[in-house]
Amino acid sequence: MDKAVDFYFDVGSPAAYIAWTQMPDLCREAGGSIVYKPMLLGGVFHATGNHSPTTVPAKGKYMLDDLARFAQRYGVPFEHNPYFPINTLTLMRAATGLQMRDPARFVPAVDAMYRAIWVDRKDMNDPAVVGAALQAAGFDPQALLALAAEPEVKDRLKAVTQEAVERGVFGAPTFFVHGQMHWGQDRLDFVKQALKANT
Repeated sequence: MDKAVDFYFDVGSPAAYIAWTQMPDLCREAGGSIVYKPMLLGGVFHATGNHSPTTVPAKGKYMLDDLARFAQRYGVPFEHNPYFPINTLTLMRAATGLQMRDPARFVPAVDAMYRAIWVDRKDMNDPAVVGAALQAAGFDPQALLALAAEPEVKDRLKAVTQEAVERGVFGAPTFFVHGQMHWGQDRLDFVKQALKANT
């Protein structure tokens, strides 16, 4: 039986960051594997009419407090980014490009993006800051920028985003196990349970 998890994410989502830190160990423990699906959350929001929880001040404050609690539970660093929301179009194109052209560097690059946004609180809306953060992580910013500009890479990100919408995705992170959808980093126990199930 296929024990893979389709993991739709965008580095601009703090909930997806929390999930990102947990999924490798979760899958190892459950005997599953991850199929990473970088998507553009802004495109998903536009297609579905959804919005960031932070557009409702009370909900946004609660969500950030809740994410901090989960980060503490998991023992991972997490800081609210004062520059949120981050326009992640170029970042997600770069991640998609690496997944397509240099898959061994895909996870390290996304790690660096998540750390810059949700640990180091960097203004990743600023191209100079993006370049410095990626360079510090061992990447050539100009090469990544060129990769992100490739038409095939742009088309792939659009296609995965559209695929997500067609599967019912409305936010990040979203997971599919055996065709069943689970949304939110607070549903990782259901993801693990589904992976362990024999059906």
